[in-house]
Amino acid sequence: MIQDIYPHKLINHYDPAKKADETSLIIVIRDGEVLVKGDLFPELRNLGIGKEDLTYLFSLEDENDYFLFDVTGDEEFEAPEGYEFVNIRAFRRSGTAKKYRVFLAYTAYQLARWYRDNRFCGRCGKRTFLDSRERAVRCECGNVIYPRIIPAVIVGITNGDRILVTKYKTGFAHFALVAGFTEIGETLEETVAREAMEETGLKVKNIRYYKSQPWGIVDDILVGFYCDVDGDDTIKMDEGELKIAEWRAREDVELQPDDYSLTNEMMKMFKEGKA
Repeated sequence: MIQDIYPHKLINHYDPAKKADETSLIIVIRDGEVLVKGDLFPELRNLGIGKEDLTYLFSLEDENDYFLFDVTGDEEFEAPEGYEFVNIRAFRRSGTAKKYRVFLAYTAYQLARWYRDNRFCGRCGKRTFLDSRERAVRCECGNVIYPRIIPAVIVGITNGDRILVTKYKTGFAHFALVAGFTEIGETLEETVAREAMEETGLKVKNIRYYKSQPWGIVDDILVGFYCDVDGDDTIKMDEGELKIAEWRAREDVELQPDDYSLTNEMMKMFKEGKA
């Protein structure tokens, strides 16, 4: 999955004492784009900007610290020679970018949007400032804002040696599993049962946790579950959201073109008889 970057290890604890030097790596974000040369991020010395413009992001055990420079809306910023802005989704799908750099770009993009969206307090409207101890922004009115993380479930509904696969009506073109966001006041297991019913008309039982995944492109934490169909296995597809919902035998499961997503790993585990 996208976060499986061994032998690298992300150290994402916020450290306000971290200061950039000329060789610090800078992830430059502009709207939904990231600045790269191939799959390399620039160093501070490549950019000609001041250290005061940077926000500490995270570190890798075997590389320098990473800092954020968000130029969204800055029409005067010029990319240094050899570097270009690349759509962050295209960066993931390029097939040439190292997985750990894709993961870092996604995580930086998530934080860039959060910082940008919380420059002003939602309670009183005043300008916020960085907390001195943790990853948060504060307002003088006392409001404290932490990065937003949205829980969502990925649901592998099994029926003996078959699994229910779907395709969305619009957007993502490859096969996927039932998925959906957790509502206020709802457990993850309740989300699994509700989404299964809403998207496919199926009751489920034996709900069991598999694995989780950060998905920073949309602020999600994805939580994977397998479950069994309970009773009637007739699919009543939500035609407003899906264009395909069908049972597939293990050998007929079509995987996605890369190994980044929790959804794909869950389908692969079932296909190989490991789920």
